[in-house]
Amino acid sequence: MTDESNKKVIIHRKRRVFEDFFSIDEVEVSFEGTDGRMIGPLRRLSFERGDSVAALVLRRGPSPKILLVNQFKYPVHVHDDGWITETVAGMIDRGESTEQALKRELLEELGCRVEQFEPVATFYPSAGGSSERVFLFYCEVSQTDAVPQRGGLASEGEDIRVVEYDADDFFAMLARGAFVDPKIIISGLWLRSRWTPTPGAASVPA
Repeated sequence: MTDESNKKVIIHRKRRVFEDFFSIDEVEVSFEGTDGRMIGPLRRLSFERGDSVAALVLRRGPSPKILLVNQFKYPVHVHDDGWITETVAGMIDRGESTEQALKRELLEELGCRVEQFEPVATFYPSAGGSSERVFLFYCEVSQTDAVPQRGGLASEGEDIRVVEYDADDFFAMLARGAFVDPKIIISGLWLRSRWTPTPGAASVPA
């Protein structure tokens, strides 16, 4: 089997064609094909918006709750009404670590301080057009930690509503494809595979 990581890539030219909240780079690139021959040069565009963090949050208790957020996102409006239910998520600011960014987003969107996270996955949500990586985590909060009424108007003009689901309802919705946010789907399936109900207490991943 060929080691894909050792294949040759040549960047012939690169220039930034758009710069704002996000950027777009245009490149001419050649790369080694499966038969060992070079392919290209080819023109490609890359959407550059930085990396992001996200977390599926479980509120512990006799009746465990999954905490998500609902807000308006204009790109969703292109195909739907514009409102989408997602995990807590946000961009990693310049100079921030992944952990620092995640703590900030959890405080801003849920109003809770979380110190322990469990990695779920790191993935490229749209590798054909964007370099963004999503660092996805799972965490638990107590009933006193989480403030479902937090939400509200954020400094970036976001109007966030916190929504909660009983764990059983959440898994049922996940099974019938009710969620369109890939972060929920990935982390929800991860959690479902580890779900070990304990009477009178939140289930904890194995």
